[in-house]
Amino acid sequence: MGRPFVVSAFGALALHIFCTAIAGAQSENVAPPEKYRPAVEKLSQFVDREIQQKKIPALSIAIVDENGVFWAQGFGFSDRERQRPATAQTVYRVGSVSKLLSDVAVVQLIEQGKLKLDDEIQTILPNFHPHNPFGQPITVRRLMNHQSGLVRESPVGNYFDPTAPGLKETVYSLNETTLVYAPGSRTKYSNSAVAVAGYAVEKVMGQPFAEYMQAALLGPLKMTSSSYISNELVAPRLAAAEMWSYDGRRFPAPDLSMGAVPAGNLYSTVVDLGQFMRAIFNDGMLDDRRILSADLLNEMLGDVPSDKKQRTFGIGFAVGNFDGQKTFEHGGAIYGFATDFRGLKDKQMGVIAVASLDVANGFVKRVSEDALRTFLAVKEGRTVPELVSTTSVDRVFARQVAGLYTDGKSTARLVETAGQLRLLEGTFDKEIRRLGERFVVDDVQTNGPDLKFSADQFQLGSEVWDRVDDPLPQPTPERWTGLIGEYGWDHNTLFIYEDRGQLWALIEWVFRYPLAEESENVFAFPAYGLYQDEKIIFTRDESGQATLALAAEVAFQRRNADLDNSKTFRIQPLLAADRLREIALAAEPPKEPRDFRPVELVELTTLDPTIKLDIRYATTNNFMGTVFYQEPRAFMQRPAAEAVVKANQGLKQRGYGLLIHDAYRPWFVTKMFWEATPPELRRFVANPDNGSRHNRGCAVDLTLYDLKTGEVVPMVSGYDEFSERAYPNYAGGTSGQRWHRELLRQAMEAVGFEVYEFEWWHFDFQQWKDYPILNQSFAEIGKK
Repeated sequence: MGRPFVVSAFGALALHIFCTAIAGAQSENVAPPEKYRPAVEKLSQFVDREIQQKKIPALSIAIVDENGVFWAQGFGFSDRERQRPATAQTVYRVGSVSKLLSDVAVVQLIEQGKLKLDDEIQTILPNFHPHNPFGQPITVRRLMNHQSGLVRESPVGNYFDPTAPGLKETVYSLNETTLVYAPGSRTKYSNSAVAVAGYAVEKVMGQPFAEYMQAALLGPLKMTSSSYISNELVAPRLAAAEMWSYDGRRFPAPDLSMGAVPAGNLYSTVVDLGQFMRAIFNDGMLDDRRILSADLLNEMLGDVPSDKKQRTFGIGFAVGNFDGQKTFEHGGAIYGFATDFRGLKDKQMGVIAVASLDVANGFVKRVSEDALRTFLAVKEGRTVPELVSTTSVDRVFARQVAGLYTDGKSTARLVETAGQLRLLEGTFDKEIRRLGERFVVDDVQTNGPDLKFSADQFQLGSEVWDRVDDPLPQPTPERWTGLIGEYGWDHNTLFIYEDRGQLWALIEWVFRYPLAEESENVFAFPAYGLYQDEKIIFTRDESGQATLALAAEVAFQRRNADLDNSKTFRIQPLLAADRLREIALAAEPPKEPRDFRPVELVELTTLDPTIKLDIRYATTNNFMGTVFYQEPRAFMQRPAAEAVVKANQGLKQRGYGLLIHDAYRPWFVTKMFWEATPPELRRFVANPDNGSRHNRGCAVDLTLYDLKTGEVVPMVSGYDEFSERAYPNYAGGTSGQRWHRELLRQAMEAVGFEVYEFEWWHFDFQQWKDYPILNQSFAEIGKK
């Protein structure tokens, strides 16, 4: 018989509040008609699994037909800290889906005769004159179908700009730019182009764009929880969104107002967007009110693309293909949010889904498409498709296939990291997972295609990649060393790095692009991606280090210029060293009421004299400038020490040896570190309340040295650098630095260690839990 369930008065109140919150959340969802309920239950279980697996904070989804939203539900938490469930009424930022309504507003004015679709934009904005060397005019139509030739982002009010300038300032900053292509010659997606179209609405109507949209479109569409600016209507219900990066960071998304408001600043709910989609299904009518003429709406929806794998643009709307059916669609991506809006006009059914995780568009698209297939199958009396989640790849297999590959034109790398098998190829890094017996690409950005593995080879879609040797890369060209680094802002950082003789840009956290060198300071983005054929122009100081990167007309200032691998990183301790020592020696380690293996600390250099020491905490050459150890010695529990020796012997075959910075660390020193370190940097030091693996004699800080020269091998960051450059998966630096970092990780993980998520030099022995927290000085260990 189980223990009785007892709830205290406080617990009962908390339970009541939680249940009330859940009940309230359910009332904000839209239950499906009876015939859809079994399918919705399966779909909901699938979505629950997926958001757990991919760590999506919140997702809301709505299914729409000509009568409106007939199922809408939230999953996860719109505010995890407050345990506030997401619902169909949760507000999200919907990014570029904003463009669809902005473009409808422009076309409404065309219908009213206040604008003409093929007029030059200068007839409305005579002072708008970006440099146009092509002789072809920018028309209203070309602004909305992304054939204006304008740069993607304006110099002011762009996606990165935190200053929230006005729409006028944003648009006229484009006068400083030159068109990338001749207007009408090709499609180039542009936020700035739609901002110009929106400003034309503002000028013609003599009213601020956001105000006009509220009165002329959002109101008539009954989008009562939507706004182009953050205000008291939307802010209280806005989902708490998250950003992420390849190196493992997660942080709150900023709620920055774009200067290009028409292009991406809409706040809305899936239910409100369902109202918009309903009007599309009804040929521009919502109930008894006409929003837009059927003919103009159909022109906006465009023609079916000739290549069914490609998307084209109508007027604003992207036109795609879904299971043989023409779609009108658009995605959205803005700080911390990812949106999918797609409808099948012939089938009179569509879907809107939004997640509160940055650049999670691959995940959101997959959920949207699976939901649409599910509901269409029920509507048409067909078998509902199975919804199966992927599983992670076996770690042993992942390490077997890890390595460098080529398809004859470019290289790709398979890496095993943090229990994932990842493919570093193309614009995105991709996670490879299992789907039954198949291997597939499946992560928040990308879903599909399949991979097939054979001996020293894998096939990705139709492309075959062969494993090749992975020698130490050639040195980075000297002329590039001053360019490599970080630029921009905390909320959006541009990384310039080198990879095997190619300079690359990592922009908007997750988009990787090779750069073509046009001159010493001018590089071109490739002819694809977000910034196709735009430039990065560097400005250097007298030493040759770049101080600014003008990337696609956006000015990114150099960051962290003071971080120098040749200098020891320092913090400003919160307390003086003597006071820290006094506090630490008076404190006691945490009690651990369990059995441990016998302690057997051995000195690493007695097991292998070729292991070198640079024990920083026995000197003042450390992050606090304080001596902590009286002797420069390195002790570890015997199994861990023997594993380090094994790694050292293996590395000798590659021409390298191990240099130890720290190993066993008395608990009181961990306490000193913690009390000295500012809270925002404490991820780099262990919490003494839990003890450190160093305290157990099962962690080691180390690096490589060259056996021939005896010199320490350069890494991406210096030892004990409290910055993101220290992360084991940090993308920056040179290929040589990353190659050595990976060599060290592979050598240590092969003998039973795991790298610490924030420090490339810190490795924990897998059996660390078997040993107690110790507080002995080196002198006390030596007496035993």
